[in-house]
Amino acid sequence: MPGRHTVTLITGDGTGPELAEAARLCVDAALAATDGAGTIDWTVREAGVDVMGRAGTPMPEETLASVRATDATLKAPITTPIGTGFRSVNVALRQTLDLYACLRPCKSYPGVRSRYEGIDLVVVRENVEDLYAGVEFERGRDETAELIAFINRIASDRKIRTGPRTTGISIKPISEENTRRIVRFAFDHARRHGRKKVTYVHKANIMKHTDGLFKAVAEAVAAEYPDIEGEERLVDNMCMQLVQKPELYDVIVLPNLYGDILSDLCAGLVGGLGVAPGANIGAAGAVFEATHGSAPKYKGLNKVNPTALILSGMLMLDYLGEAAAAAALEAAVAAVIAEGKSVTYDMKPHRDDPTAVGTREMAEAIAANMR
Repeated sequence: MPGRHTVTLITGDGTGPELAEAARLCVDAALAATDGAGTIDWTVREAGVDVMGRAGTPMPEETLASVRATDATLKAPITTPIGTGFRSVNVALRQTLDLYACLRPCKSYPGVRSRYEGIDLVVVRENVEDLYAGVEFERGRDETAELIAFINRIASDRKIRTGPRTTGISIKPISEENTRRIVRFAFDHARRHGRKKVTYVHKANIMKHTDGLFKAVAEAVAAEYPDIEGEERLVDNMCMQLVQKPELYDVIVLPNLYGDILSDLCAGLVGGLGVAPGANIGAAGAVFEATHGSAPKYKGLNKVNPTALILSGMLMLDYLGEAAAAAALEAAVAAVIAEGKSVTYDMKPHRDDPTAVGTREMAEAIAANMR
């Protein structure tokens, strides 16, 4: 409901601080331009590689405490090293705070280059288990070899046939309780937003005891929502379906890994990660973030597209009960993109177009549209 809200703003690293400033400007402008809207008290906190050297951790305790204490969090992108270095801050936040639902709308906006038109999909991704639970065993370690030997003793027809010292293992937990709540989240979201269908995605024909469990629980939950159509799809077929006829789909709910992959696929249908917002929601809080990375090579250049984080701010406003302000913000983003004047280089017909504006200028144009 409209009122006074507390929000943590995590400025991130790379281009994160520039994007955070842009999104905050637009969120405040949406509230200021909406009759009867509330206000936000912002608490600015750091996370990522920039603070790692000073604090010894990419997620300082004061940042985590602020996320727990405030009504919502808007988080700018944070770099995740590939292969080495600290584990993903994003994954740590989701698991520490039990932000079990990742919400990623993918919507066409006129003016964004894409091969498709009129797409309006929502991907709901389970956030805390599956292969992303991080239960991994490194090759060459004694405990990995012992685990392989144990598996081979108890699974006569499903042996690991590669060397116990040359094989890494990752465990894929799927539970009834986490599947039930993510599928219910998807159906509840569909009901609240007037959507008609939820598609639950799996690979149960191969992984019968994990994805098979996901499918069975999803079917049971779907029966509780007679007003919403429920259907199932194999994940490989779902990829083909989305490329061939995305207009047939509405809300899509998936286990963690498939959800990560297909949310990027759906973002590609509507023009890329630059226009793809995201939310991570749990029973006790929510973190809103763009789905793209921190683009450190563009740090400080006032160049990158702020749309995804601004639209994440729109999702945050809706979550806070500021539906009118959220609608005003989305309409302003759509208007500025459609006009094509005050947009960043990647949204111009030619990427070297000299009329492209910077991150800050695009955000200012969106804020001015609402005024």
